[in-house]
Amino acid sequence: MKQGKWTKNCSENVGLLNMTSVMRRQSSTSNENDVRMRNSRAGAHAQSADSPPSSPVPAGDRGSRACCFCWLYNYSLAVKGTNGSQSGAGDKKLTGVAVQEEPPSVEEIAAWSESFDRLMRSNSGRTFFREFLRSEYSEENMLFWLACEELKKEDNPEVVEEKARLINEDYISILSPKEVSLDSRVREVINRNMVDPTPHTFDEAQLQIYTLMHRDSYPRFLNSQLYKRLLQQTS
Repeated sequence: MKQGKWTKNCSENVGLLNMTSVMRRQSSTSNENDVRMRNSRAGAHAQSADSPPSSPVPAGDRGSRACCFCWLYNYSLAVKGTNGSQSGAGDKKLTGVAVQEEPPSVEEIAAWSESFDRLMRSNSGRTFFREFLRSEYSEENMLFWLACEELKKEDNPEVVEEKARLINEDYISILSPKEVSLDSRVREVINRNMVDPTPHTFDEAQLQIYTLMHRDSYPRFLNSQLYKRLLQQTS
C-alpha cells in the first residue's frame, strides 16, 4: 500500500512539473510576443515622428498676383535642388522673403522690361532677377552689388573696415568660390583702396559688375520662362 501511494504521488508530482513547464513556456512566449508588439509600435511611432509633416493647403485663392510668388517659391526650390544655395555676407533666403512680401503690380513687372535701372530699383525686381541669376550660376554678381550698397550706408570706420574686408574676401579674392569677374585695372584700384577702406572702396568694381549684369544677364532674364510666367500670371 505504501508503495502504491508513493507511486501515485510520484505520478502526480511529475504531472505538476509538466504542467508548470508548459505554463512557463506559454508565459515566455507571451512575453516575447509582447516585446515584439512594443518594439513594432515603437518603430512605427519613431517613423511617424521622423516623417516630415504634410504641407498645408492654402485656405483660399489668393489671385494671380500671389500665384507669381508661389511659382517663385517652387522655382527657387527647383534651382536650389540642382545648383545649391550660394550665400554671402548679409545674404537672405529669397524664398522666405518673396512669399511674405507684397506681390508687385502688373505695371511694375512690365516696367522691368523698359530699363535695367527700373528693375534694380525695385525690391521685387531684384528678388526675381536674383533667382534668375542663381539658375545661371552667377548669383554672386547680385550679392556683390548688394553688399556694396550696404557698405555705402555705413559711417562707422570700424564697421566699414570689417565689411570691406569681408567683401574683399568673399567676392574679390581669387581663392573665393564667389569671385566676381573684374579686370586687372579695377583690381589694382581695390588693392590701393583697401589700405584705408571707405564706404566707396568698391565703387568702380560695383559699376563694372552692374554693367556686366545689364549687358549680359538682363536680356536673358527678359526672355526667360521666369519673367514670361510672371507676365502671364499678372496680365
